[in-house]
Amino acid sequence: MSGKKVWYITGASKGIGFALAKQLLSKGHSVAATSRSISAFAQFAEFGDRFLPLEVDLKSKTSIAESAKKTVEKFGVIDVVVNNAGYGLGGALEELTTEEIDENFEVNFFAVVRVIQQTLPYFRKQRSGHIINIASIAGFAPGSGWAIYCAAKFAVGGLSEALANDLKPLGIHVTNVMPGGFRTNFAKADSIVFSENQLRDYDYLRQSHQNMQRSDGNQLGDPDKVADAFLKLVNTQDPPVDLFLGSDAFNRAEKKIDQLESQMNDWREISFSTDFTS
Repeated sequence: MSGKKVWYITGASKGIGFALAKQLLSKGHSVAATSRSISAFAQFAEFGDRFLPLEVDLKSKTSIAESAKKTVEKFGVIDVVVNNAGYGLGGALEELTTEEIDENFEVNFFAVVRVIQQTLPYFRKQRSGHIINIASIAGFAPGSGWAIYCAAKFAVGGLSEALANDLKPLGIHVTNVMPGGFRTNFAKADSIVFSENQLRDYDYLRQSHQNMQRSDGNQLGDPDKVADAFLKLVNTQDPPVDLFLGSDAFNRAEKKIDQLESQMNDWREISFSTDFTS
């Protein structure tokens, strides 16, 4: 895949998805962008026929399938799928309702599954394509107070790594992208929700939630630089399966890897002790 590409981006009305779509369009690429309401895409009108706004319900296989079909009908191909849509959920596991948990997994994980399922037939036919799943550093090195959000992002990472193995023989690449903090609206109320039920014993977790909200406007990541990073990614013959985005994400991952290596060494004898002895 070289030259100008066709990108299909979910959750492109705000955050990293919005910045990515705008930067790609300014660089001459074509973008099919999904949102719950296409009214959010009014400012993209300047890009004319290279921009396709799509009103999509990511909980609906039919809605996603129709949007993929429209993309191919308009542009002839889909080169890159970016699963970007998602939101944060704060709260202790014990505080969260079944409905809150299910909704977070529906948007952060199962929507990713549905989008991939509905776009893979086009990639298989082409024998090419790149799936970029935007997870989170929290899906590799979790913090406190975000158990279900972290679990959903861990699931995205696991799915990505498994799919990378399954799809490589078909010429299809998969990359699990784990961003740190970017100066988007992610720390705002429209991208993060908290458990309605709050137990006093978990008050210590609120500090983590407050830290996230206080970080708004001070994050290290520049969303306008994501497009250049992704263009390098999709134009590489052997792209990484896992990519940490932002120095904060990289450093946090490095610390987690060091801790894991130390823990494995400490418990190596126990790990080997369960083998049959010859």
